[in-house]
Amino acid sequence: MAKYLFFHLSLTIFNLSAIALANMQASYGGGDENLPPFGTPPICPEAEAIVFSWVQTVIAEDPRMAASLLRLHFHDCFVNGCDASVLLDDNENFVGEKTAAPNVNSLRGFEVIDAIKSELESVCPQTVSCADILALAARDSVGLSGGPFWKVEFGRGDSISASKSAAQNNIPGPNSTVATLVTKFQNLGLSLRDMVALSGKFFFLFPLIFSFWLIVSRICEGGHTLGKARCTSFSSRLQTNGGSPNEGANQEFIESLKQLCSAPGSSSTLAQLDIVTPATFDNQYYINLLSGEGLLQSDHVLVTGDYQTREIVETYAVDPVAFFEDFKQSMVKMGSLKPPAGTQTVIRTNCRTVS
Repeated sequence: MAKYLFFHLSLTIFNLSAIALANMQASYGGGDENLPPFGTPPICPEAEAIVFSWVQTVIAEDPRMAASLLRLHFHDCFVNGCDASVLLDDNENFVGEKTAAPNVNSLRGFEVIDAIKSELESVCPQTVSCADILALAARDSVGLSGGPFWKVEFGRGDSISASKSAAQNNIPGPNSTVATLVTKFQNLGLSLRDMVALSGKFFFLFPLIFSFWLIVSRICEGGHTLGKARCTSFSSRLQTNGGSPNEGANQEFIESLKQLCSAPGSSSTLAQLDIVTPATFDNQYYINLLSGEGLLQSDHVLVTGDYQTREIVETYAVDPVAFFEDFKQSMVKMGSLKPPAGTQTVIRTNCRTVS
C-alpha cells in the first residue's frame, strides 16, 4: 500500500488528480446505471497509483510498451468511442476488433491491461472500467517517456460487443492522404490540429503498428515519436526515385531505407519512426518531417500534401511547448469520444470477455 501512496503523491505533483470538471455530467452510452457520470472523481482512490505503478514497471522492462499502450487507447477510441471494445476476444456472438487488419498480430499490451485490471478488481471490485484503464495507461506511458501529463476523467463504460468492420474502416492506414486523414478525424469531431498533434509522436499509431502494415514501437506523432515500423509499411516510398511518394524527401534518408529493406526476408525488418530520439516523447518527429525524414507516407504528406498541416508541423518543430499543450488537449478530446447513442456499457470484470 505504501508504494501506491507514493505513486499517488507523484501523480498529484503533476496535477493528475482525477477531480472532474463540474460541467461534465453526461454519462457514457446508454450504459449500466451503476456507472458513475463521466467526469466524476474516481470511486477507487488507488486507481491512478496502481495503473501508474504497472506502467512504470513494464516500460522499464520494455520501452516499446509505452507506444503499445498508447496505441491500444487510440485504436479503441477510433472505433465506436472509448469503450474497451478493442480488448474483447472473439466469441460466438461477434468477431471482434483484434483480427481487423490494423490490429491483428500488431496490437500488444493486452496482458498488461489484464494485470492492472486484476489488481484493481482485488482492491476496488467493479468500480474501474477497462476503458478508463486504457486512458490512464496511455497518459502515463506518455508522461513516463518524457511527454506531458494531463487529467484523465473517469466514468467510461465497457462495451459488451465489438466490431471488426468498424476497426477495418475507421482507423487510418500508413499510406493515407491528408484528405483521408482529415476525414477520418473529422468524422469523430477531431480537428485538423488534433490530427497533426496526435500524429506527431504517438498516434499515427494506426500506421505505426499494423501487423498487416507494420509493427509499432513508438509513442507519438504526437504519436509517431516513439516506435518502429516494418519495411512493408513504407515500401511505397522505396519503389520510385522522385514522384509523388518521395517528393520533398531527403534522398539520403530514402536510400538508407532502401538498404535496410533490400535484404532477403527484410519485410519484417523494423525502422525507427524517429531516428533522432526514438525512445523519447518530444517534438523531434516534426523536425524530422521538415528535413524530409518522415518514415511513413502518412507522415510525409503532412508537410507535402497540405499547406495547413505543414504550418502546424512548422509550429510544433520550433515550439515544443505548443506541441505538448495541443497534444494534451487532443488526447482529452479523443479520450472523451463516446459510444453511439443507446449503446449498452458496463464495467467488465475481465477486459477480454463480457461476462
